[in-house]
Amino acid sequence: MADPTYTFYPDLTVEATVPPRGIHSRTLSDENGIELVLFALADGERLSEHAASRPAIVHVLSGSGALTVAGASHPLETGAWLRMRAGTPHAVEAHSALVFALYLLPR
Repeated sequence: MADPTYTFYPDLTVEATVPPRGIHSRTLSDENGIELVLFALADGERLSEHAASRPAIVHVLSGSGALTVAGASHPLETGAWLRMRAGTPHAVEAHSALVFALYLLPR
């Protein structure tokens, strides 16, 4: 529900549509230098190693997978959270349908 003074989502997970194959992303907010993008990855999909030009936060909303960040591997489960500096190399792999929120922060 949107209002001129705020935006409220009672459950971010339902805002993400997990495709049968592939990756779906959707920008929910982009204001004041903070961008919120929801990602939904089908089981077995991956985002190959890349780096964001801005600091970022990744928050897993549902599913499971693996995260490699700055050469270290971490399991991803619902509730996992990561903050990284701009330019940090990272990759994500889904071991089941995976939904996460990506917050791109001001430079």
